[in-house]
Amino acid sequence: MPSLLIRNVRPMGASPVDVRVQDGHITEIAELGAALAAPAGATIEDGNGALLLPGLVEGHTHLDKTMWGMDWYRNEVGTNLTDKIENERVFRHSSGHDAATQSLVLAKAFLALGTTRLRTHVDVDTQAGLRHLEGTLRTREALREVQQIQIVAFPQSGLLGRPGTAELLDQSLALGADVLGGLDPCAIDGDPVKSLDVLFGIAHKHQRPIDIHLHEPGAMGAFSLDLILQRTEALGMQGKVAISHGFCLGDVSERERDALLARMARLGVVLITSAPPSRTVPPLMACRQAGVTVLGGNDGIRDTWSPYGNPDMLERAMIIGLRYNLRRDDEIEVALGTVTHSGARGCGFEAYGLVPGNRADLVLVDAQTVAQAVVSRPVRKLVVAGGRIVARNGVLQADVASL
Repeated sequence: MPSLLIRNVRPMGASPVDVRVQDGHITEIAELGAALAAPAGATIEDGNGALLLPGLVEGHTHLDKTMWGMDWYRNEVGTNLTDKIENERVFRHSSGHDAATQSLVLAKAFLALGTTRLRTHVDVDTQAGLRHLEGTLRTREALREVQQIQIVAFPQSGLLGRPGTAELLDQSLALGADVLGGLDPCAIDGDPVKSLDVLFGIAHKHQRPIDIHLHEPGAMGAFSLDLILQRTEALGMQGKVAISHGFCLGDVSERERDALLARMARLGVVLITSAPPSRTVPPLMACRQAGVTVLGGNDGIRDTWSPYGNPDMLERAMIIGLRYNLRRDDEIEVALGTVTHSGARGCGFEAYGLVPGNRADLVLVDAQTVAQAVVSRPVRKLVVAGGRIVARNGVLQADVASL
């Protein structure tokens, strides 16, 4: 792997430095003017004082569902969650929507904009079987040198209502899915105790983490969350459980919320939010004060559920900032943290950050400060993934685009 020396960049807005990269990792960071030597044969890049960010992290998306780059999909689906689930499954089956092609298209779009690590949920159900998973596994393999992709085997149509789903989830983990997904044990499965017993049983068998979509509001969601926390503790799964959405934490009383957050923090249960404007959301600052890691994600991007979304994690950080009324510069840095350090920590991505010894995932933008980068979402001047230059000015290098 070629070596790289990037001169005159400002890590997270700090004083200018030079950064040396070898064998895919950051090997040295030195103050500008310290005469950091370039390794033999190294590529030398002049950052011209650009802001240096670590590679961006997408904590919750659905690569397999997207229609990014395809013809416009006319959305006429009903408003209920079950309407969207049924409509999507029928459309994907009847249209021949190809998860392998579409997940690769969207993953590359993420990479061009600086996302070097991401977690994607992939539908597993009794109609499609493992087809969507197998397609997304091919994308993960194609991009493995430049983008770290975690795959969540996700029962989008529910676990109990379609017999055979549990067996497919078990097979998914055996095939290489990294995480086991779940969905609304009360509202969708109708039997939360059985649903969670089955789900946690599969995860425990394979020793894999769990990431559960919890859309359920108010008391219903709090009841499900309580059951999830009980099983997390009983099975010794501390640090291995994530709650996606967790809308109920924005609905219940402050006293009940704080009690749940204290348990989540003690058990290392993380919260993943897309900060949608249409739902009550968990209070970001209260979660952080309780010690709960909060990370950000887009959710779906241009699919049958919604026409919205963009594979730009600086934009998602801005949306999180707007949703939570984060206006001070230090608060906007918290928003960025949901798609950088907190994102990596919450997903369990290792060797992350602008520190020697870590994987060289680097993003250069023209901005004076971190807050300006979030608000302005400037062009990504340079994206480095695993020590390799993969994009310039928002466009993938030819060798990466052809993967």
